[in-house]
Amino acid sequence: MKIRVATYNIHKGVSSIRSTPRVLALKKAIAQFDADVVFLQEVQGKHDRNSAKFGDESRGHRHWPERAQHEYFAGDSHHSAYGMNAVYDHGHHGNALLSAYPIGGTHNHDVSDHAYEQRGILHCILDTPTCQVHCYVVHLGLFESGRGRQTQALIDCVNASAPDGEPVIIAGDFNDWRNTLSDKLRKELGVSEVFDELGARSRLGDMVRSFSGREKTVYPARTFPAALPFFRLDRIYVRGFQVDAAEVLHGSLWAKLSDHAPIVANLKLA
Repeated sequence: MKIRVATYNIHKGVSSIRSTPRVLALKKAIAQFDADVVFLQEVQGKHDRNSAKFGDESRGHRHWPERAQHEYFAGDSHHSAYGMNAVYDHGHHGNALLSAYPIGGTHNHDVSDHAYEQRGILHCILDTPTCQVHCYVVHLGLFESGRGRQTQALIDCVNASAPDGEPVIIAGDFNDWRNTLSDKLRKELGVSEVFDELGARSRLGDMVRSFSGREKTVYPARTFPAALPFFRLDRIYVRGFQVDAAEVLHGSLWAKLSDHAPIVANLKLA
């Protein structure tokens, strides 16, 4: 079985500057992924202020859909699930999953480390024609100590809900700009990051490392800021899959839509 996946932090459907609505353009852009499964972060489930300001067709505003963003993006082609994390007077946002396969079950795990950052891990079980696939949509906190605790919560969650080596895809915004979490996830969950085997390679470098007994250093892709990606914040980890291809989508289109660039990857069930 082949499956194409993508992960994207959509910045609540508004631009980074002046909070201009980008929801309609995001729907078209997400369709360009041509992905079976899309992992989304900072999805606006409800925003009364933007809905009133940008969704009133009688005043010519058609930039904010009536439906929740995850339902709007899913349209008729995908199923959707939403994990509400941050709640405020005028609405809420969280993580979401869009899937071409039926979603057999969902559970949102609260991993908030303090009252000022509400975070969650959305677990969805996909009923594919071949087997069940466990998907985890992740958005970790801004502080390193908190991310460490949230990573342990992710490990505990996966071990409890996807035992016996069942196929797993973990994707999202890890905010792990120093790449301190990957080794722990590889060791504890048996996952690999999609760029582990697909990154830039040097025959001379590989030969030197082989003679010296050193392992090759692997890095996730640069995805932030979208206009000129430098920080390695977004990841796709897999277990039970072979990675055929992976890329970060660059260019003016993606720079306008969100502060993060999306990642897409082609997987094959191992």
